[in-house]
Amino acid sequence: MKNLHRSLVIGCSALALAGCGADEIVSPGTGGNVTINNPAPAPAPTPTPTPTQAQVTPAAGCPTIANPTGLNDLGTISGPTGEYRRCRLPGSFTASSTLPAVNGLLYELNGQTDVGTDQGFASTNTDVTLTIEPGVIIYASGNDFLNVNRGNQLNAIGTEAEPIIFTSRDNVLGSNNADSSGQWGGVILSGRAPVTDCFLGAEATNNCERRVEGATNQILYGGAQTGDSSGTLSYVQIRYSGFALANGDELQSLTTGGIGSGTTLNHIQTYNSSDDGAEFFGGVVEGSRFIMVGAEDDSLDTDTGVKAFFDQLLVVQRNTASDTVIEQDSDGNENVGPRTNTRINNATFVIDSATGDRGIRIRGSSDFTLLNSLLVEEDGTACLNVQGTSLNGAAGSNADEAGPVVFNSVALDCATNFRDGGGNTAAQVETRFDAGTGNTKDFSNTLQRLTGVTTGAAFINGANENGYTPIFDATTVSSFFSTRTYIGAVTSQADNWAEGWTCNSPTVTLGLDNTGDCSTLPTA
Repeated sequence: MKNLHRSLVIGCSALALAGCGADEIVSPGTGGNVTINNPAPAPAPTPTPTPTQAQVTPAAGCPTIANPTGLNDLGTISGPTGEYRRCRLPGSFTASSTLPAVNGLLYELNGQTDVGTDQGFASTNTDVTLTIEPGVIIYASGNDFLNVNRGNQLNAIGTEAEPIIFTSRDNVLGSNNADSSGQWGGVILSGRAPVTDCFLGAEATNNCERRVEGATNQILYGGAQTGDSSGTLSYVQIRYSGFALANGDELQSLTTGGIGSGTTLNHIQTYNSSDDGAEFFGGVVEGSRFIMVGAEDDSLDTDTGVKAFFDQLLVVQRNTASDTVIEQDSDGNENVGPRTNTRINNATFVIDSATGDRGIRIRGSSDFTLLNSLLVEEDGTACLNVQGTSLNGAAGSNADEAGPVVFNSVALDCATNFRDGGGNTAAQVETRFDAGTGNTKDFSNTLQRLTGVTTGAAFINGANENGYTPIFDATTVSSFFSTRTYIGAVTSQADNWAEGWTCNSPTVTLGLDNTGDCSTLPTA
């Protein structure tokens, strides 16, 4: 069967145009009367019909999956893009299963949907794998969320032409607008890599475990396997998430807890989360080509000892509701490890918050490195705030302390570059920024929108970003990084890695030939 994909089918008829010359003058001969013959007026052209989006028709039924409890056929659901078969997922996957892409079919979450059962801190096996095919759309509402327990995997591998979409029921019904958010929980990946700030065990005895707050069924994460794998997320959109499971316990679009470096994360867009775009608790995270748009709290949040690497990161805030583009924290006890350490290469941050008071906030004496990146501030928000002793802390001065925060080949286009807070003055933060190589505090960005786009954020590099010097060799920090010839995330429209698999919004148009507006579903 043909998968759902990004193209819209638009029908229109051509104009039928009748051509005619000037009025004819007929002369019957000398001395005769002159007769002027006016032809009947040409009929009005047939009006061009208003283009219409192809309407989806429902699949005949739900497919069979390997899980002992199968899919529940709930009939159909209709929205502006058509009518779909609703297939509810089981509350727990206890056998490896595949969700196929079927035209006219949507999968539905119902409450906490678990992939496998918790295999425990010390396990090494992979029990259950849930595979999601390219083009699949999964929707949810309220406190519905997808949780992948320790020792199990989620392989959600879309393509540029057919991304996998996690979204809300309201999105299906067509009732969302540019400020819609918080309509369902989100996606959680739990793993067996080290964490700190323990719920069970202790860092000193190497048996620290944490839990997801607010979950109906307890979710634990953490272990001792830095290379653990929770699967693959690739070419995935996560829209309108962030529902509060309990008072103050909101999920993000994507939440990871203790995942290891064996987990593959690339080409992921989060859109309009009512909390963070993505939050990473402990573990070892390697992510590339991440896009966070419209998060209402922090676009990227790293915490509780995560060792994180992000290559090519694009963050665009929504002016009506955003806090920071990055918030980073670590355990309040600086003498325990692991300490949070985030390293980012080739990022573009569009800081445009009417509600936030800083762009990047580093606290908890955590470690941080930013390379070959650009911060553009559009609403009077200070760009950098570094709190605690890690601003200038020597390597090894506390448990797992990597040394001072690092900025190399970073350009600031901000009305206010630095901010006081957390025991450090703005001047001290500036001194640390100046200690890096190739940094610029008075950069003039030349970011561009895509051709023909006149609204929303600009994010494509222009002459100043592509001509920036010096470029820092990011491979000296991590082999996960690539060293490019420019700063920022996207070098040109021709090399726009956000094209195809993303969705657009009034906040930013990411592609000219992608899945369309985030407020609607792609059709086939």
